Amino acid sequence: MEEREALYLGSRRIDRVTGSGEVVMGEGSAPATVVRNIVAESVESLVDSAIPQPKVTARRPEDRQLAMVIEDVLRAELDRLPFERLNDLDERTTPIQGGDLFHVEWNCDEQGDGELSVTLVHPRQLLPQPGVTEIADMDYVMIEQPQTRRSVERRYGVALEEESELPPGAEQSAADSGELVTLLTGYYRGEDGRIGRIRWVGDTLLEHLPDYQARQLPRCRACGSLMGEVCPRCGGREAQQQAEEEVTVPQGMRRSDGSIVAARQVPCFRPGRYPLVLRRNVSVFGRLLGDSDVDKIRDQQNAIKKVGTRVEEKLGKGGSIVTLPKQLAIRRTDEELKIVELDNPSQKAMIDVMSIQPDISRDLAYLEYNYQASRHLLGLTDSFQGRSDSSATSGVAKQFAAAQTAGRLESKRVMKQAAYGELFSLMFAFLLAYADEPRPVARRTAEGEVVYIPFNKWDFLELDEWGGWRWKCDFLFGVDTASALANNRSAMWQETLASFKNGAFGNPADLSTLILYWSKMELLHYPGAKDTREQLEKRLATEQRGGAGGAV
Repeated sequence: MEEREALYLGSRRIDRVTGSGEVVMGEGSAPATVVRNIVAESVESLVDSAIPQPKVTARRPEDRQLAMVIEDVLRAELDRLPFERLNDLDERTTPIQGGDLFHVEWNCDEQGDGELSVTLVHPRQLLPQPGVTEIADMDYVMIEQPQTRRSVERRYGVALEEESELPPGAEQSAADSGELVTLLTGYYRGEDGRIGRIRWVGDTLLEHLPDYQARQLPRCRACGSLMGEVCPRCGGREAQQQAEEEVTVPQGMRRSDGSIVAARQVPCFRPGRYPLVLRRNVSVFGRLLGDSDVDKIRDQQNAIKKVGTRVEEKLGKGGSIVTLPKQLAIRRTDEELKIVELDNPSQKAMIDVMSIQPDISRDLAYLEYNYQASRHLLGLTDSFQGRSDSSATSGVAKQFAAAQTAGRLESKRVMKQAAYGELFSLMFAFLLAYADEPRPVARRTAEGEVVYIPFNKWDFLELDEWGGWRWKCDFLFGVDTASALANNRSAMWQETLASFKNGAFGNPADLSTLILYWSKMELLHYPGAKDTREQLEKRLATEQRGGAGGAV
């Protein structure tokens, strides 16, 4: 993994093949003096900055409104969380390493009842169960995270011993100074199928929760009563975290429809899944991570470094040779006019200049061959990269060539959409488990107005056919495939304008049609659309009042 990232960053080391066929990186050969980094070029060409938007489908017609609420709250979480930075890093780590992971947690340190937290886990930080290629099928999975010593001691209230282990991705200087430690988090599935979590640093155990996704309440060790600092029943001061099977509904809690939840105790909802979502680059049978784009074009990058260095060496050794008689001297100055004193006319014929021009045409052809081979391996074309493509002589031909390339790269997009669909499902499960308080979510109406609707977890409670309470969590999660076009505002503005001119909104000369058009442009965040719509609405109201006055 470190070699892949080194190649992406433009490593000058050259691979050497031994007699047994083993590839040794950077040993026994001089480093390259010039690097044409086709690895970085290929990876950057595939970066997609668009963040997939959620699409939630209800399995029952009466739950369609709840599905819309889930979509709204997930969009709000995408805006709140730093997904622009997460996606930017993920778009490079996935093709380089073959995969990347999202880590979902519930942060209880915020105000209220907490907030969702989504972070990225590099594949180097993952310690999976050997031989298992799906995280959901593992009995255990662990991740390593570099943390500062003070933050761990402050969070868990323990004093850590001196650690010298280098956390993955940490600088050696920080590890040597003792500022960073390796926080190991292990998730495992217990005998009852519930997810447990254990955390430690070195030999210091920080936390062990056999059912960490359940409600953890402090209870007295002596009598088992709920307690704060002191037990109200026996006066004990020692507490232990205990998983609760039921959750207490707040007194007088109302649903979004105004009804009051009659029950006081309902079953505690647990996500029941590992909080890790794996995004693969390209699926490969029998492997946890997908295929790496760097591994595919590593041979071509190595050949380009070799040939590029040889070309530079040839050009550097080329030049001009001057032949002179031994007894003749020339003033070696920068003057334009040089004076040469000859003893006899025959010495003039012995003065000559020979230019040495190395032939690098074959080297350049081999460089271009390896470059094109790397692009063919990944399915990149000039049209896809926005370059001039002589093979496409018209706009339609260019679109077709780009579409053919997009077809070859569709697998990468499908894997990204599948990962985000699973991520949205896990984010909703954590909200349903821990977001006790209703939280407002913004929604923009068709008229362009912003309204706030509540996300209330108690709306997802229902009575089953036996009279017991259960949670509605059987929604289908996916990705809105039209979100890429929706995120391209310039294209959407042009499409909306074309529809308006073609009469899709009605007669373009009517004020009501203009108001509808500018309302749609406001939804698409067109500059000044709101002011234009308001002015048109005032003009329409004035005309309506004038017409009403004439009629009277």
